[in-house]
Amino acid sequence: MAEAEAAQLKEEGNRHFQLQDYKAATKSYSQALKLTKDKALLATLYRNRAACGLKMESYAQAASDASRAIDINSSDIKALYRRCQALEHLGKLDQAFKDVQRCATLEPRNQNFQETLRRLNTSIQEKLRVQFSTDSRVQTMFEILLDENSETDKREKAANNLIVLGREEAGAERIFQSNGVGLLLQLMDTKRPELVLAAVRTLSGMSSGHRARATVILHAVRIDRICSLMAAENEEMSLAVCNLLQAIIDSLSGEDKREHRGKEEALVLDTKKDLKQITSHLLDMLVSKKVSGQGRDQALNLLNKNVPRKDLSIHDNSRTIYVVDNGLRKILKVVGQVPDLPSCLPLTDNTRMLASILINKLYDDLRCDPERDHFRKICEEYITGKFDPQDMDKNVNAIQTVSGILQGPFDLGNQLLGMKGVMEMMVALCGSEREADQLVAVEALIHASTKLSRATFIITNGASLLKQIYKTTKNEKIKIRTLVGLCKLGSAGGTDYGLRQFAEGSTEKLAKQCRKWLCNTAIDTRTRRWAVEGLAYLTLDADVKDDFVQDVPALHAMFDLAKTSDKTILYSVATTLVNCTNSYDVKEVIPELVQLAKFSKQHVPEEHPKDKKDFVDLRVKRLLKAGVISALACMVKADSAILTDQTKELLARVFLALCDNPKDRGTIVAQGGGKALIPLALEGTDVGKVKAAHGLAKIAAISNPDIAFPGERVYEVVRPLVSLLDTQRDGLQNYEALLGLTNLSGRSDKLRQKIFKEKALPDIENYMFENHDQLRQAATECMCNMVINKEVQERFLADGNDRLKLVVLLCGEDDDKLQNAAAGALAMLTAAHKKLCLKMTQVTSQWLEILQRLCLHDQLSVQHRGLVIAYNLLSADAELAKKLVESELLEILTVVGKQEPDEKKAAVVQTARECLIKCMDYGFIKPVS
Repeated sequence: MAEAEAAQLKEEGNRHFQLQDYKAATKSYSQALKLTKDKALLATLYRNRAACGLKMESYAQAASDASRAIDINSSDIKALYRRCQALEHLGKLDQAFKDVQRCATLEPRNQNFQETLRRLNTSIQEKLRVQFSTDSRVQTMFEILLDENSETDKREKAANNLIVLGREEAGAERIFQSNGVGLLLQLMDTKRPELVLAAVRTLSGMSSGHRARATVILHAVRIDRICSLMAAENEEMSLAVCNLLQAIIDSLSGEDKREHRGKEEALVLDTKKDLKQITSHLLDMLVSKKVSGQGRDQALNLLNKNVPRKDLSIHDNSRTIYVVDNGLRKILKVVGQVPDLPSCLPLTDNTRMLASILINKLYDDLRCDPERDHFRKICEEYITGKFDPQDMDKNVNAIQTVSGILQGPFDLGNQLLGMKGVMEMMVALCGSEREADQLVAVEALIHASTKLSRATFIITNGASLLKQIYKTTKNEKIKIRTLVGLCKLGSAGGTDYGLRQFAEGSTEKLAKQCRKWLCNTAIDTRTRRWAVEGLAYLTLDADVKDDFVQDVPALHAMFDLAKTSDKTILYSVATTLVNCTNSYDVKEVIPELVQLAKFSKQHVPEEHPKDKKDFVDLRVKRLLKAGVISALACMVKADSAILTDQTKELLARVFLALCDNPKDRGTIVAQGGGKALIPLALEGTDVGKVKAAHGLAKIAAISNPDIAFPGERVYEVVRPLVSLLDTQRDGLQNYEALLGLTNLSGRSDKLRQKIFKEKALPDIENYMFENHDQLRQAATECMCNMVINKEVQERFLADGNDRLKLVVLLCGEDDDKLQNAAAGALAMLTAAHKKLCLKMTQVTSQWLEILQRLCLHDQLSVQHRGLVIAYNLLSADAELAKKLVESELLEILTVVGKQEPDEKKAAVVQTARECLIKCMDYGFIKPVS
């Protein structure tokens, strides 16, 4: 019974295989294998299941099944050939060659076997040639590098070649197999900076995307040695080692998603222990005095990038919990550093801000209140543990820590401000004779007054204190910071013209003073940064922003600061530019609600007269003229955690405002604005990505893509544009995205293929049904370009859809531009496939009437496309041609063809005559002498 059922299942599997349902066939063969012990049947079933594996690209399984069939019958030629095919796909060329060699021995006249034999032989020879040449190249490079007598030029060339080789999979593997790691360690032992740098960069390439190699490199070089190299003063070295460590982390954590073909991945034990060890060493770096400021920044960057979850839907936040328990106090120590005190750790301008951002990310990554309470208690214990009546330095560190937390998780900072003794200590430090104490206290007051409620509290309690310091201090650094505090308090009403905290004209005076300090190059960069911070608040006032954009030296000074290594200024510059371009969100004012508010004597927000569109447009012109695009492009490139998603959103808003006028887009493209927008559209907040994508759409709609997005960048533009084709976006975003895609799809088939792969076709088709005339026209124009692509044509060829019918009906619309686009699409479709010519006559009974209207159209471009369609139909089928000749179309063609062709009508007349010649070829009409 079982044997009979197995035979039946085999036949069932064969039927599934013939119907190309390989999954079902595999299931039937697998069930049959469990029921039979007959060797001949077993061999057949394994052989058949191997064929299914080949069809489904499960090559490892196919090779295994074919081997089992061969174990039963070593002369099974089908099984041998199937195993050969599977092994070739798996990259095991020598084993595949042996199998096909056996097949050719059994059947010497089989041409298929002979061809495969030749192909595999060629592939193996090429592989060996590359292998041996690479081996010798690697050996030669190391000999040059390790020879102290080598010429400098030769050594540099060998180092660069080694780095390039390490970035390629084949090259990295050859270096690895040739004891490359040991030789690279010898290079590092030379302690010569250029050789150590070359070794680090080569190791970085070798670690990328390969977990086994990354693990070996981590253990061979050792994490403590990697961290000591990253701790060096050499900025280039520190960055290179940071990249190496990031490549190792990506490979160990599975973040590198590159696919590796032709080999099975090596077995690696659990990587969590190694990742935890890396995190632990990075945390130790934060508080070590031996670590340079640059090294500390790179450690913070790595922690920022790799510890908090990238997607909050992932439940596991164990890495964050580990860092909170084992490293939060160390991060707080960095945040609390005061550069003017002798005990301060080596820092850069960015270090404390990076630490504040890390605290913010860790706090946001917590999942529940108990975790947040534990986080808060650690902070409270750390700060209160610093309060010491006998040691003023410790008190200063405590307030500096609160100030740093206020720049991170603001809610947590607010809770810490409410702790007993904190506000009192801030006030006491304001009155201290030491300038370092005053600096810290004033900065803390500034960060404490971020929200209106908090600012109102400080206006009543701290404004007089700040004014007093401003009047009495002779220190420029303190004066500027105090002024920023006053600026911040002065802007507490936001953009509301009617809600002003200070007297009329006060904000303009404060802004004037800020601009004066900003332009004063005698003041250090760190202090001038605070002048921009002040303007970030004051430019909410339209009078201030209007004066600022007219002050060209002040604009240039701000742009120059944005391009420096101090990245803490990015958010302030971005905020100032958002204010100047009015690219912030404005709540829609509903007149009925305003009347109701006035009636109930509630405050009604007022718009400043200088916030109207004419003034905004003028400010945009002045910013562009001053060179804002180059500053923005430089800001976007910042490879630092300080370029947060919120800052990216602000930059995207500014770009979108600058792109608003089509006349300005050429300037933006010329200064590199198109390239700078791409990363903003791919990463950041959802709002920021949409704003940047809209900016890209505006540029892509009217610019030459080869100039706006040179090289491979143009392919990165497609996804953001497709993301705008969504019903949740507004009509203008949909429309400009379609225009951008139309422009791109007209450039090359590779771009059309990219648009197709991003699944934009269904959305474009949906907009062709849209009631909105402009959207429908834009979608049809886009489709007109897309139909050149073969895969798009196949969608029209497929049965059971109305795509062709829609295009034919759109040709009959009254809108000339819509008709032109639809007729263009139909002309290309009918030229590409005869089947579509016949299908056109079946989709609607109005097809002939629509065609005749096109051939008689007033616009020459539409008429020409109509005549091309007529020619395609005439060429497709004799019966269809006869049907057309018997209609009024022949008379139309005759009238058009008899016209004297002038320069404008030449193409139209020529096409009509070609149609008539086609009719003559069929013998339906005869020429008149």
